[in-house]
Amino acid sequence: MNLESFLAKKPLYYKEIDYTRFPRIWERYRSHFDLPRIIHIIGTNGKGSTGRFLAHYLWKIGLDTGHYTSPHILRFNERIWHNGANVDDDTLEAHHQKLQRMLDPSDSEAMSYFEYTTLLAISVLEKCDYLILEAGLGGEHDATAVFDKDLTLVTPIGIDHESFLGDSLEAIARTKLNAIRKFAILGKQEKPVYKLAKSYAEKRGIDFFRYTFFFTKEEMAKARRTIRALSLPSFFVDNMLLGLAGAKFFGFDIKWKLMEDLQLFGRAQQILPNVMIDVGHNPLAAKALAETVKKRQIVLVYNSYADKDYRQILEIFRPVIKRVEILPIYNQRIESQEKLQETIRSMGIPFREFEEIDPRENYLVFGSFAVVEEFLKHYVPEAPH
Repeated sequence: MNLESFLAKKPLYYKEIDYTRFPRIWERYRSHFDLPRIIHIIGTNGKGSTGRFLAHYLWKIGLDTGHYTSPHILRFNERIWHNGANVDDDTLEAHHQKLQRMLDPSDSEAMSYFEYTTLLAISVLEKCDYLILEAGLGGEHDATAVFDKDLTLVTPIGIDHESFLGDSLEAIARTKLNAIRKFAILGKQEKPVYKLAKSYAEKRGIDFFRYTFFFTKEEMAKARRTIRALSLPSFFVDNMLLGLAGAKFFGFDIKWKLMEDLQLFGRAQQILPNVMIDVGHNPLAAKALAETVKKRQIVLVYNSYADKDYRQILEIFRPVIKRVEILPIYNQRIESQEKLQETIRSMGIPFREFEEIDPRENYLVFGSFAVVEEFLKHYVPEAPH
């Protein structure tokens, strides 16, 4: 069975997860793999961009570098990046067949979609010098957490995936921080997270660094100029600094010019003069984007999964939006349109269904990877990515 058919049989989402399954399976097969140095990316927001900033830089200075990220927007290949490009179909298929020969059929069948694709990424990228692994749900029980890590980067932690990670900032932070093994660099965090991290480090004997520890004021100014050169919103400065702090941790100096050809697909990306897309889906992401677009009234093209706090997200965007235009999506996790519309109506925000791009309006497409995928496929198929 080819990879596409194999993955199609596995559900993407689970109401309950057996957290012991993948560690057991990995122990059975770990001797088949010779892993490179691994940098683990955990947190709530900015994992994808932080990992790509680091992966891009390590590749640019001549190191064989892999980056595993999730989910994808348009094609599965986006999840596995190697030396500047997404993995091709033939390579994916070859490593899928390799795994099928290696694995007991019961293990192959038992693994979740994310567990199997994590093992697939390990197979594709194991010969690299450095491998950046982005956690999925982000903590100690994530499939990416089973591997021996040389360093963990912690992006901003906020409220998200409460049913799996905990119902408070402290509980979520604890679940994520438990994935750390040796060394960790913390990105910009709320005070309760810093406090918890400090306590955690003392109890576990782990060395924690704040990302600012690695940079002078002059270097931080260079980072801001680099982000402007990339035409990215200013909140990406912290993500870039956190990623490049990982490079500095391993002894590499930063040559900022090497970052100026980097591309981030789906992250605050201006795909048309009047259309920005962003795959964010939680209040932390909404705050960053609302700050970015605050000087112009925008049309928010939106939809939401049922388990997201969309009322809070809409409240954050309220000062900067003219109206919400709901993008219809047919997905088992999407909130019922009646409930979403009733919430928007109760907040006094004008809304309607999205139909087409009006060249006289400015748009922000936001809500999830699914929202951005639907928008790109049906309304801007020629957009750069």
